[in-house]
Amino acid sequence: MLTSLFRSFSLLLIFLAVTALLFSCNQGKKAGIPVFSENYKDYVLTLSSPEFEGRSPTTPGGRKTVAFIEQEFRRIGLKPASGDSYLQTVPLVETTAKNFSPLRINGEAGELLLASLEDFVIGTSRLDEKITLNESELVFAGYGIVAPEYGWDDYKNIDVSGKTVVVLINDPGFELKDPDFFTGFAMTYYGRWTYKYEEAIRQGAEAVLIVHETEPASYGWDVVRNSWSGPQYKVGGNNGSTTLLLEGWLHKNAAEALLKKAGSTLEDLKGKALDRSFQAFSLGLKASLSFDAAHVTSMCYNVAGYVEGSEYPDETIVYMAHWDHLGKEEGADGPIVYHGAIDNATGTAAIMAIAEKFAVMDPPPARSVVFVAVTAEESGLIGSAYYAQNPLFPLEKTVGGINIDGLNVFGPTHDISVVGYNASQMQDYLARFAEEQNRVLKPERHPERGSFFRSDHFNLVLQGVPMLYAGSGRDFVGRAESYAKWAEDELKRIYHSTHDVVYDYWDWSGIDQDLWLFYKVGKELATTRNWPQWNENSEFRAIREASEYLRQ
Repeated sequence: MLTSLFRSFSLLLIFLAVTALLFSCNQGKKAGIPVFSENYKDYVLTLSSPEFEGRSPTTPGGRKTVAFIEQEFRRIGLKPASGDSYLQTVPLVETTAKNFSPLRINGEAGELLLASLEDFVIGTSRLDEKITLNESELVFAGYGIVAPEYGWDDYKNIDVSGKTVVVLINDPGFELKDPDFFTGFAMTYYGRWTYKYEEAIRQGAEAVLIVHETEPASYGWDVVRNSWSGPQYKVGGNNGSTTLLLEGWLHKNAAEALLKKAGSTLEDLKGKALDRSFQAFSLGLKASLSFDAAHVTSMCYNVAGYVEGSEYPDETIVYMAHWDHLGKEEGADGPIVYHGAIDNATGTAAIMAIAEKFAVMDPPPARSVVFVAVTAEESGLIGSAYYAQNPLFPLEKTVGGINIDGLNVFGPTHDISVVGYNASQMQDYLARFAEEQNRVLKPERHPERGSFFRSDHFNLVLQGVPMLYAGSGRDFVGRAESYAKWAEDELKRIYHSTHDVVYDYWDWSGIDQDLWLFYKVGKELATTRNWPQWNENSEFRAIREASEYLRQ
């Protein structure tokens, strides 16, 4: 009797699961969304299959991935973008630092010794085997920001050449939460740690130490420690910039101890740094540190093809997605593969599917449309950084672009989340075609995290190219509010794990919805003379306006 009841209950569960799956599959049909590409699903299944071994750039699986994308670009009819080749060679430098001495701080109040990983993390972009910082003067430079459009300059009236600057993370707007101060709670690029290093290079500094705090950084010290403690990857070859001897972080407690030696406190200096009249100053301390660094250079590849414009072939629209993922590792029972189905087989498949549409357009687009599958995103946006520094098409003639990184597999939505909301006029085109789908644009849920600065499009943004980075929101068509919470939890479970595979519950119509949207935005730019610009207070507007091509 119990066995019979158990079987009946099991059959009921199976029936309910199948019913839920069929309901999920019918959501797209109810929303009236046509299939975008008959090949799209096969692209995703192939790229995330065990054969491709997680698509790590310098592995056999990575080489298979490059060959597959190249094969499909050729079949689709794209022209090779790198001379007569679809491949752009990207030199990759892997640096492993070890044998750290304590970070020794000296001043009138005595000596302070700070321990690697516990109190600080340090890296280098130099290719030397021995890195030594010797009695470098410490300068507190506030937020380390020079932002003319906000009337802000933390480096005014001081020369930090050959010195070590100590700076705060994020920007003043985050601390004050005043919408009229920078962009309020939303992070600007001036708040990103990468900017702090770039500005310090421009100022001639020898080293930079960023004071870590969890809330303004949007992640804890464990994230910093774990991210910086293993091998670090940089663009090799022509990286287009000078480098710092040292770039790193200070734990908040270590910063407090350091500032105590200088006769101050972190809270006191944070208060001073929020004033426009703030003046950087010497802390009266000197820092010393040494460690060994081993460097290995390897080659990986961006894959790029294009549809040539019929009237203005030198002007381009760019679709970008990263093809790489985390590869595989050896487990107790054999290889463990990180398949990367959502991240980013869905995005790589997207640019191939969109390329299909442009390749058969009759008449052809007036402007050229470029499709770039970039490498080594998971290693630090390496492939897109190399493309931005060594573009296959002039960036001043690049009208705009769309980055696709992880598409929505949970079904159609009424909304679209825009990362970097109101950054440029690219959003205006998105809004117009979203309206045709009866959808509305919404800002990303956590603008304070600076997500706009953390994906491949941003390397082109740094060169002044307006880029769009958006995706489905949380208001799912025909779904209860609890479904959005389940989808969010499922993404967290999947992210950067072996669980990122193609599931039967995927509702491909949500992807179709976004593919039509991204295609129409690109088509509008490719078939008109429109030139989207950065919005008025954007930190990237001046770069675009300096373009000689646009001033003709």
